[in-house]
Amino acid sequence: MRAVVQNDKKRARRTVHTSVHTSRRAAMGPAALTLAAAALLSGCAGGSTPPAGHGGPARAADPRAAAAAEHARLAAAARRWGLDRAPLTPPAPPAEKPRITPRDGFEVDGQEEEGLPPVFTTIPTKQRVVFLTIDDGAEKDPAFLRMMSELKVPYSAFLSNYLVKDDYGYFRRMQARGVTLNNHTLTHPYLPGLTYEEQKDEICGMQTVMKRQFGKAPTVFRPPYGNYNGDTLRAAKSCGIKYAPIWDEEVFVDHWEYRDWDRSLHPGDIVLTHFRGRDDWDGTMVDDMRRFLDKVTREGYAVARLEDYL
Repeated sequence: MRAVVQNDKKRARRTVHTSVHTSRRAAMGPAALTLAAAALLSGCAGGSTPPAGHGGPARAADPRAAAAAEHARLAAAARRWGLDRAPLTPPAPPAEKPRITPRDGFEVDGQEEEGLPPVFTTIPTKQRVVFLTIDDGAEKDPAFLRMMSELKVPYSAFLSNYLVKDDYGYFRRMQARGVTLNNHTLTHPYLPGLTYEEQKDEICGMQTVMKRQFGKAPTVFRPPYGNYNGDTLRAAKSCGIKYAPIWDEEVFVDHWEYRDWDRSLHPGDIVLTHFRGRDDWDGTMVDDMRRFLDKVTREGYAVARLEDYL
C-alpha cells in the first residue's frame, strides 16, 4: 500500500511537471520556440562563428606586399615600353594649393586690377615634379593611351576643335582614364592678330564644344603658340577661364628645347609636347614619351598632375 502511494506521488509529480512544461511551451508560442531551437542548433554547431567564406573579420592586406607588387608591375610595364626604368611616383597633391601668379615679364596692363588669368611656365613648388601638357589633338594614337595608362603617367590635354572633331571618342577615352581636357581654341589662330570679339569667339566657342562633347567647360586655357595680349586674357576670363599656363620646356621625338638660359629642368616646370606622329615627326607619340620619361626620371623628377596644383 505504501509503495502504491509513493508511485502515485511520483506519477503525480511527473504529471504536474509535464503540465507546467506544456503550459510554458504554449505560452512561448511558435515564434519563440523557433528562436530557441535556432539557439540550440547554433550551440550544437560550435558557437556563433560563421562558416568559412561567409563573413567574419577580414584579414588586412599587407601594404608592403601591395607596394612591392605595384613596383614590379610598373617595372614590367617600363620594360615593355622600352624605358630605361619605371617612372617615379609623384607625391600626394598639396593640401594647400600654391598661389599662382604671372611669370615676371608675362603680365599685361590691367593684370592685377582686372583679375586676369595668370600666364605662367612653372608651378611654385619645391617638390621634384614636372607637369606634362600635350597640345592640339592631331594624332590619335591608341598605343599612346595604353602606354600612359599602364605606366600611370598623368598629363593634361589642350585641345583645338578643328583637329579633334573627327574623333571626339578618342579624347573621351582619354578623359575616362583621368586626363583633364583643356581649351586651346577652335581653330588655333594667332590670337593677338584678332579683335577682342574674334578672340572671344575662339575661346568661348571652344568652351561650348568642350561642354557639349566632354561634359564640362574647363577653367584652364592655353593660347596657341603661347602668344597672347590683354584682350586674350580678358576674353578668356569672360569665358570662365582662371589659368593660362604656357611652358618652360618643349620635348620633341628627337630633342628638347628650353625657355631658360640654363637649359635645365626645375621643380614645378610645365613641359609641352604635341599630339603628333610619323606624318609630322620621325617617330611616334610612344617614341616622344620615351624620350620625355627617360630624361625626367633619370634626373630624379616625377610627373604630377597639373590640375592638382591649381
